[in-house]
Amino acid sequence: MAQGFTVWMTGMSGAGKSTIAAQLTRELEARGRLVDVLDGDIVRTHLSKGLGFSKEDRDTNILRIAFVASLLTRHGAAVITAAISPYIETRNQAREMIGPGFVEVYVRCPIEELTRRDVKGLYAKALRGEIANFTGVSDPYEEPEWPEVIVDTHLETVGESTAKIIAALEQRGYI
Repeated sequence: MAQGFTVWMTGMSGAGKSTIAAQLTRELEARGRLVDVLDGDIVRTHLSKGLGFSKEDRDTNILRIAFVASLLTRHGAAVITAAISPYIETRNQAREMIGPGFVEVYVRCPIEELTRRDVKGLYAKALRGEIANFTGVSDPYEEPEWPEVIVDTHLETVGESTAKIIAALEQRGYI
């Protein structure tokens, strides 16, 4: 059985987590791995329906994602999570729950670029105070202290970011 791992992508809304997750999935599947993607928005709709955006609800959502990822990882799956996961303490709990197969990827992008990319105008509304508890504006986003990988999506292509993650997985012997 192949060794399981979880690529835990964290970053602000619009940074590129889901886009990179899709490309990474294609790359891993091309190498013969079965991949499960736990996207924060999709999990929130199905596994965490009814949760709001308080700190407690956000933590609950992330810990549910971590629990599912830990089960899949333990059984040899290649798991990719794409969830904002804004709080260091909760990401550290996810790391502990998943164990040695946890690979944290900080999908970094400055707020000016996130605002420019935002077709729905959510950042502009949050910056004007029209949206409460918006991560990175009126609610904190705590940058990872020691991520295994940092991708800068305002400077790199999706392919370049994906290649960094693949290299980290190869270096650790996961693929």
